[in-house]
Amino acid sequence: MTTELARHAARLREFARVRDWEQFHTPKNLAMALAGEVGELVAEFQWLTAEESAAPDPETLARITSELGDVTNYLVRLADLLGVDLVASAGAKLDDNERRYAPELYRGSARKAPPLPPDGRTG
Repeated sequence: MTTELARHAARLREFARVRDWEQFHTPKNLAMALAGEVGELVAEFQWLTAEESAAPDPETLARITSELGDVTNYLVRLADLLGVDLVASAGAKLDDNERRYAPELYRGSARKAPPLPPDGRTG
């Protein structure tokens, strides 16, 4: 993890430890809590137009910001518990997507690419 993410993970770990919440922070429980928080984030966008979602009013943006904080905290805590480097994981996923979605084939298209073969090579 990056230094900043590692510091945040350590802070979350300590937050749970001093409250004796480690017993509740299982991967299953954290994943379920993460899904719930993502649902709360989605609810903030539910009835907005595309334009409104791109430029929310200050009150809505404050709620979105709070929900993004919850999502981030649960995601970082889950990754920390499982020993997953989030930045490395996201980078590897982006590497895969760069191989799957060749710009000359997918520029301006929302269609889904086929999965990468097990060897990770295209074509």
